[in-house]
Amino acid sequence: MRDLHHFHGGMRLPGHKNESLVRDLQQASLPAQLLLPLKQHIGEYNKPLVDIGDRVRKGQVIAANPALICAPVHAPTSGTISAIAKFPVAHPSGQADTCIVIDVDGEDEAATAVLPDLQQLDAQQMVELISRAGIVGLGGAAFPTSAKLARGNMNGIDTLIINGVECEPYITCDDILMRTSAAEVLRGTGYLQRILQPRSTLIGIEDNKPEAIRAMTAALAQAGLAQTEIVAIPTIYPSGGEKQLIQILTGKEVPHGQLAFDIGLFCQNVGTCVAITRALEQDQPLISRVVTVSGDNIRQPGNWEVALGTPIRHLLELAGGYLHGTTAHLVMGGPMMGFSLASDQVPIVKASNNILVMREQTIPHSPGFHDECIRCSKCTEVCPASLLPQQLYWHARARAYDRTQEFHLFDCIECGCCSAVCPSGIPLVQYYRAAKSEIRAAQQAQVKSDRARLRFEFRERRLQLKKQQEEERRRLKRAALQQKTAKAGEDTASVADPVQAALERVKARKQALQEESS
Repeated sequence: MRDLHHFHGGMRLPGHKNESLVRDLQQASLPAQLLLPLKQHIGEYNKPLVDIGDRVRKGQVIAANPALICAPVHAPTSGTISAIAKFPVAHPSGQADTCIVIDVDGEDEAATAVLPDLQQLDAQQMVELISRAGIVGLGGAAFPTSAKLARGNMNGIDTLIINGVECEPYITCDDILMRTSAAEVLRGTGYLQRILQPRSTLIGIEDNKPEAIRAMTAALAQAGLAQTEIVAIPTIYPSGGEKQLIQILTGKEVPHGQLAFDIGLFCQNVGTCVAITRALEQDQPLISRVVTVSGDNIRQPGNWEVALGTPIRHLLELAGGYLHGTTAHLVMGGPMMGFSLASDQVPIVKASNNILVMREQTIPHSPGFHDECIRCSKCTEVCPASLLPQQLYWHARARAYDRTQEFHLFDCIECGCCSAVCPSGIPLVQYYRAAKSEIRAAQQAQVKSDRARLRFEFRERRLQLKKQQEEERRRLKRAALQQKTAKAGEDTASVADPVQAALERVKARKQALQEESS
């Protein structure tokens, strides 16, 4: 048995897992329309590659950007582009964003697939295929997988960690995926091993998932992956966080300001492994994902394989609708790290792992009225990042953002443990998120200002250089003109001398004749 380690803090929470695991994984039907946001990842915005009225086929690229940190968007099925406009999207702000709307034609006609010879592909070619497939981290971060792999290869990876830990209550999409697609998870792991060449691979799964552990163990025996081990870890929240899982499995802590691959570690979610398998073996881009629908106000909790762009209302109808009343508090994600949704018209995106349907609001929209902090330090005791949440709260509330960064605000993983134990009911994570947003906005404004300043300075230098070049051109022109004039004078003088000499000779002869006659 591998020796396991512990991270600071954490909580033991009611799982509420069994409700959505009563049924097998189901295939969601297609809605009449799909709404696909241009940006479903961390990074740059995509640009539409289609126009209104175009017919698209399943798997066709409809939006892309050549930037490194970006992931293209593909059509999940065939249909006609009916709109490219702003619609409500899955975001804590509740604001609208640009989406491509596909009117589904029901034919599900696929674009032509070109299957590569996997045995002949090198690491770079595999990463390029993963990039073309639009794959992002499906554990929640939605960071483009190809960019992460490229960075990992630059640093060199000692240990590959496959994350099968699903620590937040209600969410079971990874659990059921490991039960039903364990072989695909392991094949995806094998492709990652070919790309990264790690010395060892650890697959972490919580010990409250015995069926998933058995399925993965059986698949590993058939896969024949070298130096690969399945590790059951204790069920404690938030053990599924990248830094926390690394600490549990290896005992290593990622230093402040660094990322896992900076110290030779690389983490990837089991869902991402399946997406990699399908991209490389079937030339299938990321056009669907497994989504859990659960909570105390849904009739038939369960897991569905859902086409991206499917409105949440369609998925709720498949789950039997609301159990109580005609409305519910909707959360994308879990009760600890999720965010409230403005409506059920919001589409499923690449980062949508769970739709939580609750009778009462469980997540505050923003910092508001609450009791004062009593300095009990419970938040410090449970913080898995070993931060000082109370100090962060005071500085964030006072908008002393320089001080929040001194207390390592951006090391906060927004797990919600501090908010959950606060006896004053202070929505601490909401304060931290607001502070992060303000800091990022200020940084972006500074970047824009710096770019404008650089453009201005470059323009001034360009105009000054142009002025100098113009003055030099005029100087050279004047010098050339003077030289030409001087040369013309010399030529005139050289031509005039013989004439004058001839006149002098004539004059001399006349004078000589006059002297002789006299």
